[in-house]
Amino acid sequence: MPQNSSLDRPAPAAPPTDGPRLLVVGVDDSETSFRAAAYAAGIARRQGARLIAAHVLPHCIPWAEWLPDAGLGARAAREEVAREVRAHVEEAAARAGVRLEFHELYGDPCTELARLADEQWADAVLVGSSTRTGHRLAGSLAGRLVRHGRWPVTVVP
Repeated sequence: MPQNSSLDRPAPAAPPTDGPRLLVVGVDDSETSFRAAAYAAGIARRQGARLIAAHVLPHCIPWAEWLPDAGLGARAAREEVAREVRAHVEEAAARAGVRLEFHELYGDPCTELARLADEQWADAVLVGSSTRTGHRLAGSLAGRLVRHGRWPVTVVP
């Protein structure tokens, strides 16, 4: 019997092929969305998957049309939050060793996250759980994404 048979050597580790290849995570300035981003980064790192983080800004605040100066201030505040969210998420992805693609979108969060996930052929969508009490009646972002039913949705508490 040969001493160096292929049965004696462990098989080379193959990259995972059964996990997701692309994850989309919705982020805003909430603690739960940052936890969702961290969870998504961990999955992306372990599976060698691409990670896209998306921050969705509403087009406008309804009352802003009537008060132009207030509308400009509100828009500037939303854009500042978006910059802070982007910096936080990019820093966390760099610490985790994950390549991150960041998208800043405008519109309804559910519609825009669904559109992005479909366009990019996402394998899963991750979001933080809602902490607002009104979402028990009107429905949360996660619940609306689940009803789209095109990809698995993970809700991180």
